[in-house]
Amino acid sequence: MHLSAVALVVPDYDAAIAFYTGPLGFTLAEDIDQGGGRRWVTVVPPGGQTRLLLARAATPEQQAAIGNQTGGRVFLFLSVDDFDAAHARMSKAGVRFLEAPRDEPYGRVAVFEDIFGNRWDLIRYRAA
Repeated sequence: MHLSAVALVVPDYDAAIAFYTGPLGFTLAEDIDQGGGRRWVTVVPPGGQTRLLLARAATPEQQAAIGNQTGGRVFLFLSVDDFDAAHARMSKAGVRFLEAPRDEPYGRVAVFEDIFGNRWDLIRYRAA
């Protein structure tokens, strides 16, 4: 068993695709027109298995959740092998980090926001 996808509510498909495939370096896995302005859009990080389903907000409740799907907490955790290289590349690409990198008992981490305000951890886990 594995988690195949996580839905992320976004205001616009194309802006979301541009951010995730640009500054974050994800791959566009699917972009299927479903008619009526709806699309099935998934992106996946390099070497990743779990996809992000970029779901355009269709109701006022969904629009209110954009950028705050977890009530202000970190929502997603982007694990990397080379933290410093990933942090430098993402910073250069314009990703907004909310803090300087820090070392924790579980690994090296820094919180960043996507273009919609969702908080992420960029993390390099310590070896067990």
